[in-house]
Amino acid sequence: MKHNDPHVIAGQGTAALELLDEIPNLEIVLAPVGGGGLLSGTAITAASLMPDIAVWGAEPAAADDAYRSLRDGTLHPSIDPRTIADGLLTSLSPRTFRIIRERTRGIVTTTEETIIRAMRLLWERAKLLVEPSAAVPLAAILEHPETFSGRTIGIILSGGNVNLDALPW
Repeated sequence: MKHNDPHVIAGQGTAALELLDEIPNLEIVLAPVGGGGLLSGTAITAASLMPDIAVWGAEPAAADDAYRSLRDGTLHPSIDPRTIADGLLTSLSPRTFRIIRERTRGIVTTTEETIIRAMRLLWERAKLLVEPSAAVPLAAILEHPETFSGRTIGIILSGGNVNLDALPW
C-alpha cells in the first residue's frame, strides 16, 4: 500500500504546495480520494500553510468507501467498486483515514455521468486530457454547486492515463 507510506503522502503533498504557492488566496482545495495518500498529503500541506483553508475529498459514488468511512466514523473497505475512475478503487488505510478525519471538511461523491462530463469539460475548455480519476473533483463541484459556489477553489488534477480509444464520448 504505497498510499499509506508517510514518504509517499509527503511527496503527494507537494502538489498542494505548488498550487498554494501559485494561487495563495484559495478558500477551498479539492483532491480525488482512493487510498487517501494524495488527499492526506494535500490536507497536511494545505492546513499547515493556510489553517483556514477548507480541504475536501472527491470520490465516485460507485466507489464511496471513503465517504462512508467518514460518515460512519469507522474504516470501510472498498468492496467491488464499479467506476470509470479506476485510479480510485483502493481503500483508505488506517493512517490515511486518520489524517483525512482530522484535516478535511469531508468527502463529496459524484456520479459516473458527471465524471465523464467533467473530463470532457477539462478537455474542451482547458485543453487538459486527464484520466477519469483526476476529473472527479471537478465533477463534485459540478454536482454540488451549493457547497462550492462563490468560493475561490483549487483542484488537484492528477493523472493522465487515458486510453484514447476508450474515451466515453
